[in-house]
Amino acid sequence: MEGQPVVTCLSVFLLLFIQNIGGSSSASNYLIGLGSYDITGPAADVNMMGYASAEQIASGVHFRLRARTFIVAEPQGNRVVFVNLDACMASQLVTIKVLERLKARYGDLYTEQNVAISGIHTHAGPGGYLQYVVYIVTSLGFVRQSFDALVDGIEKCIVQAHENLQPGSIYINKGELLDAGVNRSPSSYLNNPAAERSKYKYDVDKEMTLIKFVNEEWGPIGSFNWFATHGTSMSRTNPLISGDNKGAAARFMEDWFEQRGSHNGFNSPYSNNPGTDRVPRRISSLVHNPLENGNELMKLAASFERSEGRPATRSLSVASRVRNALKRADKPQFVSAFCQSNCGDVSPNVLGAFCIDSGLPCDFNQSTCNGKNELCYGRGPGYPDEFESTRIIGERQFRKAVELFNTATEQLTGKVGYKHAYVDFSNLEVGLPKRGGGTEVVKTCPAAMGFAFAAGTTDGPGAFDFKQGDDKPSILPVQILRIGQLVILNVPGEFTTMAGRRLRDAIKMALISGGGGQFNSNVHIVIAGLTNTYSQYVTTFDEYQVQRYEGASTLYGPHTLSAYIQEFKKLAAALIIGQTVMPGPPPPDLLDKQISLLPPVVVDATPLGVKFGDVKTDVPQNSTFKRGDMVAVTFWSACPRNDLMTEGTFALVELLQGQNTWVPAYDDDDFCLKFKWSRPAKLSPQSHATVEWKIPESAVSGVYRIRHFGASKSLVGSISHFIGSSSAFVVAN
Repeated sequence: MEGQPVVTCLSVFLLLFIQNIGGSSSASNYLIGLGSYDITGPAADVNMMGYASAEQIASGVHFRLRARTFIVAEPQGNRVVFVNLDACMASQLVTIKVLERLKARYGDLYTEQNVAISGIHTHAGPGGYLQYVVYIVTSLGFVRQSFDALVDGIEKCIVQAHENLQPGSIYINKGELLDAGVNRSPSSYLNNPAAERSKYKYDVDKEMTLIKFVNEEWGPIGSFNWFATHGTSMSRTNPLISGDNKGAAARFMEDWFEQRGSHNGFNSPYSNNPGTDRVPRRISSLVHNPLENGNELMKLAASFERSEGRPATRSLSVASRVRNALKRADKPQFVSAFCQSNCGDVSPNVLGAFCIDSGLPCDFNQSTCNGKNELCYGRGPGYPDEFESTRIIGERQFRKAVELFNTATEQLTGKVGYKHAYVDFSNLEVGLPKRGGGTEVVKTCPAAMGFAFAAGTTDGPGAFDFKQGDDKPSILPVQILRIGQLVILNVPGEFTTMAGRRLRDAIKMALISGGGGQFNSNVHIVIAGLTNTYSQYVTTFDEYQVQRYEGASTLYGPHTLSAYIQEFKKLAAALIIGQTVMPGPPPPDLLDKQISLLPPVVVDATPLGVKFGDVKTDVPQNSTFKRGDMVAVTFWSACPRNDLMTEGTFALVELLQGQNTWVPAYDDDDFCLKFKWSRPAKLSPQSHATVEWKIPESAVSGVYRIRHFGASKSLVGSISHFIGSSSAFVVAN
């Protein structure tokens, strides 16, 4: 990316603000429980999952990653669990270990049959948590901290949802979102039959499907939606952990709902001013009657100088987290998830792909620049600022979700159901209709990747060509969840636009024609991509022939999609008649065979006379900042791998309330705050933490300070927590 990234804090404007938030008064028909938990993982030294770039090493936090869950149950019957991860994809090994923990807690209540775990496909999360070598080469093998953060977080959010089960209703809505994704492999898409392409207005799916959860006592408590666009607004050069555009959209919507209850409305239903935040920040509900007199603020700020680093407890970081402070024990937490769908060929870099050397568009057929793929990059709407692109694409999804949330009236009614099977895709017989009638039998292939896999995509050119040996995925889960007239097809890979359309159409036809009246044309079918495990891409037979990145990454050969359609039709038929499905061969558990080459943290140190948490670079003395300014403070720190600060924060902006009470205002889960960690030299035991706060337009005038929480490791291995504080400064109108 070119230029220095400039981040604006959450700048969101609502397309509609309709006062029907409470939903319909129809009787509750399900038990509903939602949960959410921190899965951020190690914010230092670990390779990020997605781009397969060995140079993309985590060194800080853009905003935190979370697992979000819903459980829907019939009062005396079936139940289903859906988990959405701010992670690149689901992992077979993670799924296996989560299910083991659930069995230990609940017996056979939650199994592989009715639990789905899906990833949003951010390319800015810690890697090393999958079990197959091909996916953990660049992370130097298995990373236990990444793995444990996911397993722990998924288990905890499912437990939350289980304990929160209460009567409620679910509403569904759909709508088009036109400006959040483009086809990054249009030449492959054009290889599909013209008659098939003519049925669709666009070469990517533009429809978002949202379900709204309404608690019988508390009203709306959350929403989940499915929409196809890649998690690649953040580039392969980004070192900060981030949920990318979908993680940002979830954060925006949860904050929006939290704030809407204490405000009567907006100055206008939407805003054309990108520098204006029409959704009041939570800070206004924390601080009453802030001081506006500049002289008084300066005097107050001058009385709070930076403090030396001092020992602290881990619980202080957790207690200081802004959203922890705002939770109400007597009310369900609002949970909003932006789930992934058939995003295989859909890019959020909507301005197109350009050559970084010439500025000209990349070659249409090959996405190359003078024959070189590594020079071709997609541009997001905030180009050249990837953080701004992330905000814009996230905001566009958020705005559409709010519109659908506010206008949802169709209630889900009917059975809760599920079907699941493990299928060996390495040599699967598939029956295909012949042109002259009858059926021919073809086979899938053992997993392999074509040469174009090495080239990568316009979202991130490939680093090198992986070669798979025996250690490759072959046994895959296929799964259907049903909630009334909503059917979720959980697929363990990235389906392209047309591949997803064919799968949805085939299953819709199977449900309607064989359902005996259970389903009609109003059945809603969504694809949940990257679910339960990961097996790369799925293209149509026609797209496979072009052998662009997606086709070359379709592991099981040209008939992979037909195999999926065949197996999902079997599940659909079993779902209709309540038939038991053969479980199939279980996937391997390779945890005991994992190897990690990532060195551990040996020791942390500071220069003589310096304490952990001491300020290295403070704000200027007697400084005053305005909204839109960047405030930066650097602390002497220690490796973030010593404590992940799960459900806590590494960085905090506090606002002075009264004369001596500091209240949390922004933390490292806010889009406007960055936590950056670095070493002065590669093998140095010393390190720095820089906290950057881009003051949002909604920040109230007042006296602020920046704090850093960390944990250091001694030579004998003991961990000690610390805290440091900057001098106070003023934010004025």
